[in-house]
Amino acid sequence: METESPHQSVLIEEGITGLDIKQNGFYVDGTFGRGGHTRGILKGLGVDGRLLVIDKDPEAVKAAERMAADDSRLIVERGTFAMLQRLIEGRDMMGKVNGVLLDLGVSSPQLNDPDRGFSFMNDGPLDMRMDDSSGLPVSQWLHTASEQDITRVLREYGEERFAKRIARAIVNTRIETPIETTRQLSDIVSQASPTHDRHKHPATRTFQALRIFINNELEDLKACLSQILDVLAVSGRLVVISFHSLEDRIVKRFIRTHARGGEFPPGMPVTAQQFKPRLRAIGKAVFPSAEEIERNPRARSAVMRIAEKIC
Repeated sequence: METESPHQSVLIEEGITGLDIKQNGFYVDGTFGRGGHTRGILKGLGVDGRLLVIDKDPEAVKAAERMAADDSRLIVERGTFAMLQRLIEGRDMMGKVNGVLLDLGVSSPQLNDPDRGFSFMNDGPLDMRMDDSSGLPVSQWLHTASEQDITRVLREYGEERFAKRIARAIVNTRIETPIETTRQLSDIVSQASPTHDRHKHPATRTFQALRIFINNELEDLKACLSQILDVLAVSGRLVVISFHSLEDRIVKRFIRTHARGGEFPPGMPVTAQQFKPRLRAIGKAVFPSAEEIERNPRARSAVMRIAEKIC
């Protein structure tokens, strides 16, 4: 059961400005959360504008449906933004979308609800699924995963330098007792880590890695980005807010690749037009202000990138 917990969306004004909203446009908020960016987009839309919001979290979908009951411009879909093209095709809007916003990461209600199992700060079932109606909770995966697979996930998705030690500790512990709570896992990681950062809990990277893995987050992001150029209208905007380097690296590489255009052998004489770039980056990476970070400490790791489709 979700506890009442306010969620402060990050970079709202900057994100809305980045979308360059047209009053009669069609927009997509691929991560509704609790509607912070959605409300900002709706303020910029006229009566003929439309906004499709997507979320895989059933509690977020309920919140979106309550908002949609009072605003006919809002369309709600439960699912992942990796379904973007299918949802847009079903509305005959391919190549007509004026903007897509993705606010990646976890919302405050998810983090603060112990029953969801996202945070090592609250003891609860070790779940971490954004959609708890499908897939395996982390506890079940850890029960059967090999030490090598656990190590790989911690390294690849958490950039955890003590991944092997932590994985071995998990495997050794589960021989004696199932690892079913966030407190258990947090304690295992803390004990297995030979050094502790003064400014970061030792379980931070492990919990991040397992959450990203169990929810298929990076693969969903790559899948969504691969559909963006077909979905967006010319002059349509892509706005992505990332919260760790793995996400931002994927977004940065995508924008850079399509802003550069085609690949040609080194030394081949080609003109800029022959590269046929389809995107242009809008400005540099945007970061939260000191005032926003003070109001909302979870904003401190956010970075936003904006791109515009040019052909």
